[in-house]
Amino acid sequence: MFGLFKKKEEKTETVSDPREEYKKRFPKLQVEYQPEERTILAVTGANGFGGGKTHGDELWTISIGLTAWMEEDSPDIHKGEFVLSTVGDEQLLEILRRRAPRDFILKFKGRVSEDGQRLLLLDLPEPAFDPDLKAILEEQKKPVTFWEDGLGTFTLNRQVDWFETEVDWLGTEISLTIDMEEEREEALRNAKTLLASAADWDKRVRAYAADELVSLANDWSQDMDEDGETPTITREQFMERMELESIEIGGDGSFTFWFGDGDLFYGHSIRVSGDLENGPDEASMEG
Repeated sequence: MFGLFKKKEEKTETVSDPREEYKKRFPKLQVEYQPEERTILAVTGANGFGGGKTHGDELWTISIGLTAWMEEDSPDIHKGEFVLSTVGDEQLLEILRRRAPRDFILKFKGRVSEDGQRLLLLDLPEPAFDPDLKAILEEQKKPVTFWEDGLGTFTLNRQVDWFETEVDWLGTEISLTIDMEEEREEALRNAKTLLASAADWDKRVRAYAADELVSLANDWSQDMDEDGETPTITREQFMERMELESIEIGGDGSFTFWFGDGDLFYGHSIRVSGDLENGPDEASMEG
């Protein structure tokens, strides 16, 4: 199956063979699906194939979201949110990412779960065409936007399911995002509350991040002055070097500020989260 797990050339060091793991895991996966093998056409969603594995595993579950699927010899189209899965290694994952990009029509052999929400991939997918699926694909690719007075035009980022716009924050253009699943009106109202006191919130969030992370920044620091010594990064210097890039705001008043680190952590991000009622309550270096 897939034609990928071929016998490898012998090497001087002992390596595990992913075929053995495949033989163990794929039959366990198959029992979750109906036994019939079908030829299926499907529309992929906003993201390509992805997968993750636990430490020591040769293979892991690989999956992609679908927005519609149909059997090749049936006019019935199933629309909604579906998952197409298999098991594989890094080689298979890369091949599937090339063959099955986001917003694409595929043809493949597969099996379907009893509820029709999950599909099992049995071979390498190929490009396909169907006029009805093409219409679904074109519709899902259309931009989804809305206008909010005082904030501007929000556009849906389908890959992460949030709406985003660009706003001015103390003379700097940043990204403002609200989760698609949040209560929109509450989230927008909270965003306006935050922006109305931007100067106060900016200082408060920076100060919290500095208090929590300046010690770590000094542990990371490799800067040297002309005397060959590493100067201490002060709280004020930490605050000044943070570069605000985006704010996420929720309907419940929760927020997350994302900063560029100004080389405090050599290119990592600084995340500060909290809520409008209690202020920032967590800061971390990310990435």
